Amino acid sequence: MNNDHRRRTTPAFLALGCVGAFVSSPALALDKLADTAADTADALADQQADAGQIIVNGRYNQDIISPKATAPLINTPRSVAIVSENVIKDTGSATLVEALRTVPGITFGAAEGGNPIGDRPFIRGFDSQGSTYVDGVRDTSAQSREVFAVEQIQVVRGSDSSLGGRGSAGGSLNIITKLPRDRDFAAMDLSYGTADYKRITADINYKLSDSIGFRVAGLWHDQDVAGRDAIWQRRWGVAPSLTLGMNSPTQLTLSWYHLDTDELPDSGIPYTYVCSTTVCNAPTGFTYSEPAVGDVTLANGTKGHVDRDTFYGLKDRDFRKSKTDQFTIRAQHDFGGVTLRNTTRYSHNDQSYIYTQPDDSLGNVYNNGLVWRRANSRYGYVDTLTNQTDLFGKFSTGGIEHSFAAGVEFSWEKARRGYYVTRGLVNSSNGNEALTTGGTLAAGQRCSTTAQARFNCTSLFNPNPNDPWVNYSSESSAVAAAISKTLPIAETQTDADTQSAYLFDSITLTPWLIANLGLRFDSFKSSVLPGQPIAATSSFRLGREDNIWNWQAGLVAKPTPNSSVYASYSTSATPPNSLVGEGQDANGFGTVNNASIVEALKVERTKSYEVGAKADLFDSHLSLNIALFQTETKNARVTGPDNSVQFIGQRRTRGLELGFNGEILPKWSVFGGYTYMDAKIVDGGYTALTAPAVTGQAAQTVLVPSVNTGRQFPQTAKHSFSLWTNVELLPKFNIGGGAFYMSRVFGGYADNRTATQDSAGVVTINPATRIIARSVPSYWRFDARASYEFSDRIGLSINVQNLTDKVYFAQAYTNHYATLAPGRSAFATLSVKY
Repeated sequence: MNNDHRRRTTPAFLALGCVGAFVSSPALALDKLADTAADTADALADQQADAGQIIVNGRYNQDIISPKATAPLINTPRSVAIVSENVIKDTGSATLVEALRTVPGITFGAAEGGNPIGDRPFIRGFDSQGSTYVDGVRDTSAQSREVFAVEQIQVVRGSDSSLGGRGSAGGSLNIITKLPRDRDFAAMDLSYGTADYKRITADINYKLSDSIGFRVAGLWHDQDVAGRDAIWQRRWGVAPSLTLGMNSPTQLTLSWYHLDTDELPDSGIPYTYVCSTTVCNAPTGFTYSEPAVGDVTLANGTKGHVDRDTFYGLKDRDFRKSKTDQFTIRAQHDFGGVTLRNTTRYSHNDQSYIYTQPDDSLGNVYNNGLVWRRANSRYGYVDTLTNQTDLFGKFSTGGIEHSFAAGVEFSWEKARRGYYVTRGLVNSSNGNEALTTGGTLAAGQRCSTTAQARFNCTSLFNPNPNDPWVNYSSESSAVAAAISKTLPIAETQTDADTQSAYLFDSITLTPWLIANLGLRFDSFKSSVLPGQPIAATSSFRLGREDNIWNWQAGLVAKPTPNSSVYASYSTSATPPNSLVGEGQDANGFGTVNNASIVEALKVERTKSYEVGAKADLFDSHLSLNIALFQTETKNARVTGPDNSVQFIGQRRTRGLELGFNGEILPKWSVFGGYTYMDAKIVDGGYTALTAPAVTGQAAQTVLVPSVNTGRQFPQTAKHSFSLWTNVELLPKFNIGGGAFYMSRVFGGYADNRTATQDSAGVVTINPATRIIARSVPSYWRFDARASYEFSDRIGLSINVQNLTDKVYFAQAYTNHYATLAPGRSAFATLSVKY
């Protein structure tokens, strides 16, 4: 399956059509944005204004656009970070992951067999993969999101189920899209740079009449990945929208978003050491098992070098394709102080891939310098239909002002997935290979002579992505077999229905005291039709329903009109199967045909406590915020002392967040912050060990405390810092840059404890002599930018990312491997606007 031809066949005609429309359009005036109003209704109306102004009162625009935002940011009793369109543009970000690197405290996890490829943000230490929203509507399915049609990204920290529903233990993301505005403008950016970087984006807004506006954003993107061998990314997208009734109380907006991606996915670098009850090649004591990059010395003394561009994947096998379509109808009416809005959205996402996971669960990397090219695969789709009604506005009761938001939500989700049939694999934790192969490869044969000859295993130091890999019928056969999708009986289908109601109220008790309250009810019903082995003749369905209440409460004191001090409390709830198969669901149903087990599952609950202060200084030219927080879960799903599922696990995050945004001196702006997190697994439950059978005694299972207990959260950095700054040195000439720091991030932990028994059946636990922490080291990354405006219509900018060509890792997975970040890259962007 050679993928080289896909580099030239990306269907970009719609995106290029947007560019054509831009070129052929008449000269249009691009007005600058007026200051965004403070209250919610004005903030929503400002979507019809031009938010393209880089600085608002000296600040990157950070006002909340959401019908659920009952107060301006300074009066909101929780930590909220907003990445504006211009921060995205200035930093040269092209994806959601790239844009969120400007927000400290967010890390990203990698994909694996049971976790599909897609954005996997961790906020305050908790996986928020299923807590991403687009214009306030949940965006189900694993995706790699673009930013060409994004107005701003809102990061709401803390337990957030009262706002968004299920999940959101550490926080959530809300992506605000570009919609028509009450003015004519057109803008286009053309970028070209190193690593064959090519990108074109266009954004055109046209007033068809005083009451009708049309807007379309388009994208075409083509690049290799700096510092990485063989990897490439291609995508195109288009996002048209039409608003009827602009400047009137009643409006109707129709929009469509489409993104088509095609890429060779990055297989990352394997960790050096492994440790289990059967093999542990780490040194005695506690050891960091880091990715094997740079100079590596093997167990037998052999020395070699793993370059940063080393790629263990296979061009003839690996690929990834995805498509996203979102159709939205939004109708609203302003009754004068109160607005009623209804949003209906249908979304369809599908993706398919085979990507190499450089596996080392048997110690091949350190023991003999070999890497097993485990093929993880997936194909499937997710369909979602959501109808959400919001009522928001202001009213007074006896001199007390209320800014409220209320609503109901109904959604239907269906996800179906399968796997590709590739031979010569081994059973994995999610069982997909067992479902899709006629025979599996024994663990000891992963890097056998035959496996190496057939390129299923390769050299740690010198892999060749051009190896002529062939999918044989079996490891013992010389007959080639086509890669095909599994039979329908082996596909897994998940269905979910949600019915929700919510109410928020920001109550101004006095000019200096505000109470903030919120309550939400969710009825979440889900079911799973697990995939069965190919030889199976029947299947079964598992399901349950959970009725969940969540709430939040906060108190805001106003020492001055431009400052606030607050305290807040909020909850979140993660019901079983909340990710509908589109993420790493630690609280999933499983695959056992036992309804009683599913019914015994519980909703995991999280609480967040937060105190903080905010201030707008220097005539609102500089905003500062600080927050102290604690987020805790006391009923996480873990293995209990009797080897059954129990909800006794405990996780706790304590931390400090600092944020800044604005001008520290005239014409010198800054955006960023610092986060400290003490994220601890207080109780990780138990781990089962097997005492092998001896004469007269059958094998026994014993439970020991989990190696995770007392350790730092995986995928969480204790310290993180981000700074983006811009200085106007001369009229029309600006220089800027970024500094980003991330401390050590852990993927997972393991030790070599074992259990034995004697002929009398007395079990002995052999304590751990070796413990590994799979992790990636800390790093600093620096970016730079310079720009010059030749006129009001034409500008040129140059971005250099990873200025020092730092070798660092952007993702750490629990097992097997970590993902290398791109090396140094530079690109120039010509911006034209009318």
